[in-house]
Amino acid sequence: MAEWFSWSYKNEGMFFLGIIPLVLFVVWISVQKKSLDKTLKISSFKNFAYQSPVVPWRFMLPLLRGVAILFLILALARPQDAKDDSYREIYSEGIDIMLAFDVSTSMLAMDFAPNRLEAARDVAIDFINKRKNDRIGLVIFEGEAFTQCPLTTDKNVLKSQFKLAEPGMMAQGTAIGMGLAVSVNRLRESTAKSKVIVLLTDGVNNQGNIDPVTAADIAKEFGIRVYTIGVGKKGKAKYPVPDIFGNITYQYLPVEIDEKLLQEIADKTGGEYYRATDKTSLQSIYNKIDQLEKSKMNVIEYREDPPERFHVFAIIALALFGLELILKNTLFKSPLW
Repeated sequence: MAEWFSWSYKNEGMFFLGIIPLVLFVVWISVQKKSLDKTLKISSFKNFAYQSPVVPWRFMLPLLRGVAILFLILALARPQDAKDDSYREIYSEGIDIMLAFDVSTSMLAMDFAPNRLEAARDVAIDFINKRKNDRIGLVIFEGEAFTQCPLTTDKNVLKSQFKLAEPGMMAQGTAIGMGLAVSVNRLRESTAKSKVIVLLTDGVNNQGNIDPVTAADIAKEFGIRVYTIGVGKKGKAKYPVPDIFGNITYQYLPVEIDEKLLQEIADKTGGEYYRATDKTSLQSIYNKIDQLEKSKMNVIEYREDPPERFHVFAIIALALFGLELILKNTLFKSPLW
């Protein structure tokens, strides 16, 4: 009860004026009571020996109604938690994660349904949805690499940027070292105790100015764990191949993934290497990564309005009105009420 007095009232200036007619109502009840309390002279009380026990309580009805109106006015004034600020700083468990994502044309291979790119993106977005308290960013790479989305807790922005990533946004090729280096650069100033890169590719490093092993050494220096994922079934897969006229045809070509390199990157940085041969195995890999150790980070949560408390008063007012109605039609029957 004491904490109610610490609440603020959003509409107090307008609705608290309703107390004025409530006071007038109480004055009117007092006048009516005096007008009923007239003296009647009789010769004997013999025939008036019995008096109903509810008669002295007949003025409970206007009292209930007045209190109910008072609580209704308080409800209309919209009490809110005055202790709640427009924003608050909370501590949540999370880590900083950069997703290094290969978007080279080979990711359009159809050994995953509908292709590697769409399947890998769907699974990654599902992973993002699960990591509610983490800061996550996205680096995409082909023959070059750039940051598609910096570290953020806004998952909607991240997912929208992820959906825009397509082959052909950069020079052709597969620059694993560049993708890893740009991701490391995004994490190097992070203050999180746990920093992770999830690097996904379906090919062999053949472009870029930075050697993947050198990039892995830099990641190790900054305390960044790198989890590498090779995407593609074993054997041959159906790849889109442009002909001399620029038309796309599909051919079955050998799946080539530099697993030795991906394993070395993971080993150097304390991560793990995984091979995904279908969408189900890829989901299982992300589920394993989802079990990573978490560390504390600060998140500022903004609120447009503090919590509403009007329902407390509204319920009390409704209960009192209901009680008055019941008593009015049972114990206290009077032409005045």
